[in-house]
Parts: sequence; structure tokens; C-alpha cells
Amino acid sequence: MNVVYEPKGRAREYSELACNLYRGCTHGCRYCYAPSCMRTTGEKWHATAAPRRDVLQNLEKDAIKLRGDSRCILFCFLSDPYQPIERTERLTRQALGIVAKHRLNSQVLTKGCADLIQEDIGLMKDARTQLGITLCFADDSIRSDWEPGASTVDDRMTVLKAAHKEGIFTWVSLEPVIDPDQALTVIRMAHPYVNFWKVGKLNHMKEQEKTVNWGKFLYDAEELFTKFGAKYYIKNDLRSFAMKQ
Repeated sequence: MNVVYEPKGRAREYSELACNLYRGCTHGCRYCYAPSCMRTTGEKWHATAAPRRDVLQNLEKDAIKLRGDSRCILFCFLSDPYQPIERTERLTRQALGIVAKHRLNSQVLTKGCADLIQEDIGLMKDARTQLGITLCFADDSIRSDWEPGASTVDDRMTVLKAAHKEGIFTWVSLEPVIDPDQALTVIRMAHPYVNFWKVGKLNHMKEQEKTVNWGKFLYDAEELFTKFGAKYYIKNDLRSFAMKQ
């Protein structure tokens, strides 16, 4: 395949297929793993974003090869599909049109521009796209410190509510968990509008990780999910703390 690929490691817990439409991401999240994956610096990765060369043409070729494949293609792991550049390029909208035309399954993972996402809700509904929102904080002042260029907590909640109302399958990526109290508040706040949760711990920031009792957080989170009758998946790196309260 040209631009659709099979993720490995932790990423494969989220999706069996993926496609990155842009190179670079201007959200500037402090916990971003993309720069190390792409062997560059965070400063360079977050400075600008640009469409990948011939990405839509190559996606079309891959979509033809994948006809009949039931696996879900995720947009995107390394760059947000609804970051500000999407306003002019509209690669994500076109990509969803391509996978819909070839009757492939797709999902989006974003913390980007709420207005653009809402413009595409009709397309997502027709294409049976699953809409994933990264939501790790309830307090927007904390969010702005960790995710300075991303959308606000209120905007993400607005998107979740609108998509859920339209019958779109919604899921929340509660990853990385940085502040357990914030993460638990997110569950309480968003659960009426979420069909599925995927939860993972903070990684690659050892000093911050040491401040969290991961076993206790896991217990508390699962207790809340059970209380709300929520469907969820705990990633392996967090699940490993199940007996370490």
C-alpha cells in the first residue's frame, strides 16, 4: 500500500489500519510522540503543517486495493486531521469521501477545529465514520498548557454532543492520562455522549509519570465506567498496573 499502513505496537491497539494526511501538526501538544517517530524535533514538527505529497491520489489507489476489507482506516496518528491547515486544504473531507465511495470503514481521531468537524458530520454519518475525540482534561486552563494549539474543552464537548445527536458512533481517546482527577472528571462529564472509551497512560515523561498512582486510577476509572454502563478499552501499558494499587 502507498499511504494506508498497518500500525504496530501501542498504535495497533487503536486501529488496524491508518493513514496520515499531513506532515507536521501545529497543535504543539507537550506530550506529542510524533517528533520522535519522525526523527525530528518538537519545535520543527509543530512549527508548520503541509499536505503529504499526492496523498489523496495514493489513498484512492489503496482504497481500490482494500475493497471488501472490513478493517477500519484511522485518520490520523501523527498529525491531526482537523488542525487549522484543513481549513484551506480540506484533505480530511476528501479522504472521507474516498473511503465512503469504496465502502471502507473509517474513523477519525482529532482535537481540532470544531467548526470544520461539524461541517463534516453529515459526511461522517453517510460514510459510517466513527468520530474519536481526544479529551484528557476538563479544565481548559490545564488543557491550554498541555495542548496549546488544540481546540477548547467546550468545543470538543460541543462536537461530541452534536455527533451523538446525529447517531454517529463517538469514542473518546482518554490518552494520555496526565492528571487522574481531570481524567475521571472527563468520564463523568462526557459519558452520556460517548459510545466507547479508549484509555492509556502518559508515557515518555518519567518524572510526571512517577507522580501518578496508576493502579488506583485504573481502579477508579473502571468503577466509573461500570457505574455508567460504559464500554471501554484499557490499553496494555495501563492495564499492567491492575494489581499495583
